[in-house]
Amino acid sequence: MPHPSTQQSRSPATWAEALRRWGTISWRSALRPAMTVAEHGFVVDDTFHNQVASNLDAFGQFSSTSALYLPGGQPPAVGSVFRNPDLAATYRLLARDGAAALYRGPVAADIAATVQDPPVADHPIGSWPYPIRPGGMTTADLAAYQVRDPAPTHVAYHGLDVYGTPTPSSGGQAVGEALNILAALAPSGEIATLHDYLEASALAFADRNRYLGDDTPRALLDELLDPAYAKERSCLVDAAHALPRPVPPGSPDGSYQDCPTAMAAAEVAGTEQHTTNLTVADRWGNVVEYTLTIEQIGGSAMVVPSRGFLLNNELTDFNFTPTLGGAPDPNLPAPGKRPRSSMSPTILLRDGEPFLAVGSPGGATIITTVLQILVNRLDLGMTLPEAIAAPRVSERNGPASQAEPAFLASPQAAALTQLGHVFTTTSEIGAATGIESLGGGQLLAAAEPVRRGGGSAGVVVPADDLDDQTANIVGPIEVVAEYK
Repeated sequence: MPHPSTQQSRSPATWAEALRRWGTISWRSALRPAMTVAEHGFVVDDTFHNQVASNLDAFGQFSSTSALYLPGGQPPAVGSVFRNPDLAATYRLLARDGAAALYRGPVAADIAATVQDPPVADHPIGSWPYPIRPGGMTTADLAAYQVRDPAPTHVAYHGLDVYGTPTPSSGGQAVGEALNILAALAPSGEIATLHDYLEASALAFADRNRYLGDDTPRALLDELLDPAYAKERSCLVDAAHALPRPVPPGSPDGSYQDCPTAMAAAEVAGTEQHTTNLTVADRWGNVVEYTLTIEQIGGSAMVVPSRGFLLNNELTDFNFTPTLGGAPDPNLPAPGKRPRSSMSPTILLRDGEPFLAVGSPGGATIITTVLQILVNRLDLGMTLPEAIAAPRVSERNGPASQAEPAFLASPQAAALTQLGHVFTTTSEIGAATGIESLGGGQLLAAAEPVRRGGGSAGVVVPADDLDDQTANIVGPIEVVAEYK
């Protein structure tokens, strides 16, 4: 079983830093809703039940995890109330002592002890074919964790400024480079747009896999996002035929020409699936697009005893053997290095003001989910709720593009197949949230109608601050509000 990494500790430090720089409430107040949910619980739905059930064999190997997630040896029943009093106590400790309590002191000691001496159950539930080995994390590792603050990535698309995440995430590069390629191609019509979306995504992923890692120089990242480089990449695209997969990476060397030859690329897939995305805006025009993850659903499957939270398995985001033939692999593990992520929280500005924010979970499909939503909204003229709900297809420079059943059944898929695109089926791709500024003080919040059991979109304001005539709940996944 993969060992958890110090990435597990980043969330509270990130919360505290964001609150210090931009917050208007106390740390304790910010944590109070989480304390309340952990203490009083929530009603188990089909999605939560199924996620626990899919991890039964892994969760069942650890006493602390079984006690929390497998009461009576089974996942919590749909309709029951799931409570986590240990997590509530951990939040209370953090509220009292600050985020530093996770990195030093008893909680840090318990995290390190869990890694070094996993709480293996005396009577495991289910079967688990993998060895459970102790890890090497220490309290010094946790104490050394620091929040980074690199500048975001930036490209221009349709006159909008598109901001994304730099390394160790690959989302800003892949989304940004693909948009640059699409801008150079300027497709017309739905099929041409979808064809170019798939081709641009394949080209961007080839470069992602070849060049992106935690220690990628910023100058190289900026070259990958240069419109001149995108123009060179776009000349490979044939409007009448899909490129053979995998496509090769380019040469972001500052000297660009038409259709150069390059080395072959290898497909590298991301695996993080249990990712959470939040999109939030306030009445003053501030916008937060926030993605966090514990990698796979259930992370490492180890709950820290008496603390109520799972440790992640983020180290599986590294490539543990070279994947690029004779070329250097930028995502091999190394001391102090952070694994490459696919998280792609993206904010678009129009004339310097927030226009659109979107993000999603879904492993490497996060990138294509965000990219396709932007293409749907900005190129195909869909509304934001339509762009989020539309059937998805994910091209990551592999032998075939993954597609949802509704996409495979569409006339668009048939037309793209005629162009040489190859599809395989997957049940669902991503689970996005988004907010769009409609102008005149109106905000549109939207989320998934179906994927992962349906998302949540809403407006939270004091009743006397909201004009009764302008708060319009259109449906379960779309809310429009206008403030006085």
